[in-house]
Amino acid sequence: MIAHSRQEERMKIEFTRREVLAAAAAWIGAGLETTTSLAQLRQEPLFQLTTFSADVTPPLGHPLMGGGTASVRQIDDPLYANGLVLLGMDKPIVLVAVDWYEIRNDAYDSWRAALAEAARTVPERVLVTSVHQHDAPIADLEAQRILEKRQAAGRICDLKFHERALQNVAHAARASLQNPRRISHIVLGQANVEQAASHGQFREDNARSTFGRVRTTRDPRANARPVGASDPWLKMLSFWDSEFPLAVVSCYAAPKYALREYGKGAVSADFVGMARKRRRAEQPGTAQIYLSGCGASATAEKSDESSSEDRHELADRIYRAMSQAWKATRRHPLKQIAYRTVPLRLEPRNSPGYSVADLQRRLATSTRPFDQCLAALGLSWRNRADAGHKLDVSALDFGMAQVVLLPGGSSAEYQLMAQQLRRDEFVIVAGYGECAPGFIPVGRVWQDGATKLRDWCWVAPSSERALTAALQSVLTPASGTPR
Repeated sequence: MIAHSRQEERMKIEFTRREVLAAAAAWIGAGLETTTSLAQLRQEPLFQLTTFSADVTPPLGHPLMGGGTASVRQIDDPLYANGLVLLGMDKPIVLVAVDWYEIRNDAYDSWRAALAEAARTVPERVLVTSVHQHDAPIADLEAQRILEKRQAAGRICDLKFHERALQNVAHAARASLQNPRRISHIVLGQANVEQAASHGQFREDNARSTFGRVRTTRDPRANARPVGASDPWLKMLSFWDSEFPLAVVSCYAAPKYALREYGKGAVSADFVGMARKRRRAEQPGTAQIYLSGCGASATAEKSDESSSEDRHELADRIYRAMSQAWKATRRHPLKQIAYRTVPLRLEPRNSPGYSVADLQRRLATSTRPFDQCLAALGLSWRNRADAGHKLDVSALDFGMAQVVLLPGGSSAEYQLMAQQLRRDEFVIVAGYGECAPGFIPVGRVWQDGATKLRDWCWVAPSSERALTAALQSVLTPASGTPR
């Protein structure tokens, strides 16, 4: 035990020594004398960054979208977990975006714990978000165990594959710490995405949300109606070492799949992954991380199915916005990184069909595999929610810019609300953190009885009040020195 403790201490000392040497080398590389560099290091905070990427593509036969579509029949393009580690605070901060539909409940805890260990930090400082492509897996370990215990036909995920994928990502994060780079500046930009997404709640003349759309529709009435709230801007934050871009974080509240290709068992990072890949090819050596905004109520353009549901055309639109945002930038010296997280209690939904008894009955009696999966997902969430489990709403504060991570499929209104709370700053809002609650609508959606509430919403109508309070809290900087 004593020898093991000494070994850990030597590793910590070596890690600190590497940070100092890397920082000194960065300053020398920028053309400054060593004496000036060391003085500068004493006067200003030193922030560093590492980046990592790992393949998380499921094998043939693996369930997709939690059993809601055909299982894997072919791999159109691989899925990745792309992330970064921020160094220079008292404990590192990890941000990772995973090309999966959702990561939920104990699976989400597993990701945070494994990456915290890899990056030598604590789980509360690990931000995990799903990109939410639909031809991709769901991870909910407890829900899968519930199905296996009942010997149900439904399948959500393969537990062994999940563990292999997670350990590959953790290994990549750990290895990245060997090559930290100094962050001297952050660069901010945004661009309007042309005709790629609109809000999925359409308002009839009586002001009710009649079309709970999450994809395109052939209904001419829906295409003729005015749309609700949406955010047309793709936002981009990049980290730089002097004149060299290290990592680019892009975020847009779009749906993550094209309807023509969707649901046939062909794994794909879809049009957002295609756009990300093109940007990576143009900027070799610069990590490209795509975050999905609050797009749970968005649809792939306000059009009929025949016009622009092709992945390539939608990818072009996202790619053009990325390119334009890259050109329309503002450069800022990086002087602070603060991190705040606020616990959020979302009450579970108890309406007919969603009580524990109803979910157990559905699991026991339904002969449809996907119905069984939905019941198991609901029970997995209820087990934690009924035990008092709280989610996290987190914010990375760079002074002039904020990056906020919200749980589940939060409505676009929450994204707009966060931007209004810090209206004089650059605010990126990502959704699909801890995805166990499913769709988190605003109160008006409950009043209207939108169709989106039928099968993927496990929270009570009080959620808007709770999430709004958490947003206000996490975007209010605490007094004193940032953590």
